[in-house]
Amino acid sequence: MMHAFGHWWAREDLRYDHERLVFCGRDVAALAAAFAEPLFLYNAARLRQNVGRLHQALSGLGLPFRIYYAMKANRFEPLLCELRRTPLYGIDVCSPEELREALACGWRPEQLSFTAHGMMPEDAELLAALPQVHVNCDTLSAIRLLGEHSPGRSIGLRVNLGIGIGYADSDRLSYAGQRTTKFGIYREQFSEALETAACHGLHVTWLHCHAGCGYLEAQLASFERVLQALASFSDKVPGLQGLNLGGGLGLPHRANDVALDLGRWVGLIRTHLGHLGLEIAIEPGDFIVKDAGLLVLRVGYAETKRDRRFVGLNGGFNLAVEPAFYDLPCEPVPCRPRAGPAEVVTLAGNINEALDLWASDVALPPVEPGDFMALLNAGGYASSMSSNHCLRGRFRELLLQP
Repeated sequence: MMHAFGHWWAREDLRYDHERLVFCGRDVAALAAAFAEPLFLYNAARLRQNVGRLHQALSGLGLPFRIYYAMKANRFEPLLCELRRTPLYGIDVCSPEELREALACGWRPEQLSFTAHGMMPEDAELLAALPQVHVNCDTLSAIRLLGEHSPGRSIGLRVNLGIGIGYADSDRLSYAGQRTTKFGIYREQFSEALETAACHGLHVTWLHCHAGCGYLEAQLASFERVLQALASFSDKVPGLQGLNLGGGLGLPHRANDVALDLGRWVGLIRTHLGHLGLEIAIEPGDFIVKDAGLLVLRVGYAETKRDRRFVGLNGGFNLAVEPAFYDLPCEPVPCRPRAGPAEVVTLAGNINEALDLWASDVALPPVEPGDFMALLNAGGYASSMSSNHCLRGRFRELLLQP
């Protein structure tokens, strides 16, 4: 699918200008040349635009709502501070260190939502010192621990609806479904969870669910089933104040992906939950940061092995695991494309693992050592999930302002 700027991925802030890739008004290759290590670039304006699009869509819901940014998607401090300039309600955190980092970046305790999977006693002690932080418990153990340390607190319960939803209907991206997962409280445990909360003096005021990751227009039928299932839990909780739909909103990764229609998405929420009159919360990560970032790598070699042309880059899947682990590709884009017929190549990383391939059998202009390659959609679940495997974990991050 071609775009007004010539490529399916192109837009005003990300496009070719005189055969040079420009991102947030910068010549990407020129900027990358100033650094020896792999380089993550983030566009602050795109972050604000993505939050703004969500906020505008939800404003038509007819219900009060909250948008939390899922910090696990990207925890770069300048990015977290930049997001305070948007109409976000707050930050979704899922560990004590994420909580502390959000506070260090200026977010107030009452703006934080802590989803407590794998809660330990020391986690409960920290949360007891911060009673303004909202906590979602997704195990009976977490309910008991929190009740022992914070009796009288209002909490949310994270439920597992048994319905998965993810990019391209991938099981690997579903947090729920036919296979039993570690996330959330199943329907058959729900009464026990409510009783456990009551016995420990906790007040259940929110229900939370998170069904999967990266869903687009093609998955809205599954999303509708998620809403229907969540609504069926609501009448079992007297004094319920809100429903948290989790995250999972995706962005296109391939040319034939159909972007999520936010108007239709909000319409489904209104249809299935609007009559309950409850506050609605969401926790997007990818939708806010993924297409606001790219990873720039340098070509180290280009050579043919048997019948395959390999292009080796100076960064591997330890810097962005989603292409290898979840089939969520980072579109490769030459920063300064050379003239000449396209070549079908396989882009390889520099990690000594067979899985370390950025893309297979992609058509690119001629590529030579020293060229720079941008990998798009690297703003979310890339640097935040990076490792130092093979001691090749060094990279730099920059937040760009228009």
